[in-house]
Amino acid sequence: TGHRPNKLGCYSSQVFNRLVDLCISELQTINPQSVISGFALGFDMALAQAAINLKIPLLAYVPFEGQEKMWPKQSQLYYKELLSKAEKVRVCCNGGYSTDSMQRRNICMVDDANFLLALFDSTPGGTANCIMYAESEIHGGRMDLVIKNVWNRWEKMEQS
Repeated sequence: TGHRPNKLGCYSSQVFNRLVDLCISELQTINPQSVISGFALGFDMALAQAAINLKIPLLAYVPFEGQEKMWPKQSQLYYKELLSKAEKVRVCCNGGYSTDSMQRRNICMVDDANFLLALFDSTPGGTANCIMYAESEIHGGRMDLVIKNVWNRWEKMEQS
């Protein structure tokens, strides 16, 4: 889980490429059997691209059909390209956009994961909601879930 482009500097390809590099580095360290991505703009799509680059099976957890319809055309095309490369696509809710559908997607991702890679700056929003749910699972006795936030590493990359 991670932030959208507005919290990461912008929508530029340079920022996106740095996100992909960060995700590749982290995935090489974690060495997962598969990667779950929420397929939102920003960190989620960079993580999906990193999984594809590393040939790690990609699982797309989308909140609802058509989540991309309000995005810029280029982002919509890229979304469809990445989605076509996913080993599995799970649509988490029926209907359209709502904060509930976004959180339901977060819950599905966390429930099916044992490691949560996060790019989280501690501000309120969807990423915060996902992290809070994951932490509640850990405090509720789910000891197989690990959360790693790479925000500090991202800030250092942005400064260099």
